[in-house]
This record gives sequence, C-alpha cells and structure tokens, in this order.
Amino acid sequence: MKTSNPLKPNGIVRFILLPVICILGVYELAGNQFQGSIQWYSAQQCTILGQGWHDLVHEYDRLPSHAKERVRPEVWSLSTHSSGLVVYFSSDATSIHVRWNLRYNNEMPHMAATGVKGVDLYAWNEGKWHFINCGRPSGEENESELISGMDSTWKEFLLYLPLYDGIDSLFIGIDRESEIRSPEESKFTGKPIVFYGTSITQGGCATRPGMSYTSIIERKLGRDVINLGFSGNGRMEPELAELMAEIDAACYVIDCLPNLNSEQVIERTIPFVKFLKSIHPDIPLLLIESAIPEKAFFNQESRNEVEAKNKNLFSSFQQLQQQGIEQIYYVPQEKLLGYDREATVDGVHYTDLGFMRYANRIVQYLEGILK
Repeated sequence: MKTSNPLKPNGIVRFILLPVICILGVYELAGNQFQGSIQWYSAQQCTILGQGWHDLVHEYDRLPSHAKERVRPEVWSLSTHSSGLVVYFSSDATSIHVRWNLRYNNEMPHMAATGVKGVDLYAWNEGKWHFINCGRPSGEENESELISGMDSTWKEFLLYLPLYDGIDSLFIGIDRESEIRSPEESKFTGKPIVFYGTSITQGGCATRPGMSYTSIIERKLGRDVINLGFSGNGRMEPELAELMAEIDAACYVIDCLPNLNSEQVIERTIPFVKFLKSIHPDIPLLLIESAIPEKAFFNQESRNEVEAKNKNLFSSFQQLQQQGIEQIYYVPQEKLLGYDREATVDGVHYTDLGFMRYANRIVQYLEGILK
C-alpha cells in the first residue's frame, strides 16, 4: 500500500520549488504536473489495491521480481497486465481526469477495448460503490475526463486498471484548487483474498475493468482482492502455489479448470492444495468447478470433457477431506452462470451479465467462509 500527503510528494516536503515549462504548457511543481486548470498527480502517491508483493520489476506488475525466473515466460508476460489493480483515493475535486500510457496497446477481437486497455471510475455513495464512467483508450497514450460538475465535498474513489494490458504510467488529474490523498480509513478491511485462475479470472471478456468477477467481489465484500488470473495459463503449477504461499491471505480461491484437461485435474489438484495447506493450514481454500460452456450443450465431446474435469475435481476434494485437510470448500458448477445461456461472448468467456452472476454465486460461499 502506497500513501502520500498531496503536499509532500514521496513523503518529503520540498522547500525549493523549481517549475519546468514545456512547449505544451505543462510544468512540474513539487513533484506534480500542472496543465492549465488541471493538476496531475502520479497514481503511485495513492493507495494501490490488488498487489501481493512490494519487490516489483515494474510498479504495476502483479508478480514479484523474484518470480520472473521461476514461472514460465507466458505467465510472466501476463503478470505484467494490470488486471485487478485499483487506485484507491480520496479527493475534494469537482472534476477527475485520468492520463494513462499503455505498455503494449493490445487488441482482442472478442473483447471491448475499454476492458482490454481502458480504466473505469467508481465513487462511494450512499453506502455502496457507484460506477461513474470509463476512460476510452485510443492508443498507447490516453487521456480522459471521467467526471465534472461534482460538489467539493470529500469523496472516495476507485480507479480500476486495464485487464489485458499493462500500465506504463498513470496520472490522476483534478482541479487545481482541490487535493488528492489516500483515504484516511480504508473501506477494504482484513487480509486479501487471492484468486488464481484463467482468462476468466483475468477478466475476459468484461466490457470494463470494474466488471471482472474479482472486482465485483472486491466491492461486494469490502476486501482487497489479488488477481492471479493468467489467460490460458492457469494450470495449477507448483511455482504458483509457492508464490501464493508468500501471501498471508484471508482465503485462497482456485479457479483453474478451464485451462486443464481431466487427467491434469487429477494429477495437480491434490499436490497444489496440500502444499498451500502445509504452509498455511489455517487459511481457508475454495475450489471452483468449471461452468458448462454454452457451446458444450451442442458438442457432446466438449461437454463430456468439462463434466470429467468437474468430477475429478470433486473426487480430489473428497480425497483431501479424507486425508484430514481442513478448511477446504467447494463450489459446484450449478447456478454459476444462470440457466438462460446468455452469459458469454463466445460460448466460453463471460459478458458483464455472466460475471455478475458468477461473482454473486461465489460471494455466497465467501461470506460464510470469511465469517
């Protein structure tokens, strides 16, 4: 968690202020940037939710620097995507702008650009988080006014970062008469929940970052959530178990079945869970079955494979219980996506509707586990 007084960049009072004038009319003052009536603050001066480690290669990475040589290159590359990272801040601003530079400028044919590489803003209002607006990306360098015309009372905000791209730099702009800071008392209490999974966990194919299921759960439960979703690469690998064990979590959630075949479910589930529980026997662990994809209702071979994976996961769960492993829990596939077959983009990856249903179902389990 990174905090700073807006008048003390990096926690240091600067008594000598040296403005630097640019041809675009932008200048720096006490570590912040000014452009016309807007004052820009680095998001690093606020609280960053969703990061389980501090030793990072890049300040918006999801895995620590010591993971780079331990995980497969595909996992490391995906870990530089900012899925699940959130800037949490307070401000008395009447307008909020955002300026973000992307690391890759990725595109996906089945997912909205606002979800792939956009940002979205929420505000705390009347006892819940209220969506305001999304920043629409137009390239590697982006700038957007997210809201204007607000009153100048202090409010708390969440700025969710891209699901399938990385952030190179990120600034929040407010009117010059206003201030920005980390909230004095966080609405996110307790230890974080760690989710490990696939493209669905990473957020494919939410229309904006705040609609991924881990983000929805974060707001519903008031818990910091660490998203370790790696598209096509959530495979219950021992290196990820070792990394997850470094986090003192409220709960570990394993949602990997779409990236495994039925034999791998048998081979990997028990060793993965037993390792985590050997390090943290008192941290609860939740296993999630794979929802039946829409297209599997017409392709019997596909349906048989998904059902075999779910059967093997449940068998592994029962074996773990019989071996005396405590505080492990299980979510069956029923009710995860509803019954109207309208919850996916492509028969596999979820729409916002699918993510909301999925999140609501998992919350029912987590509320009981976290009591």
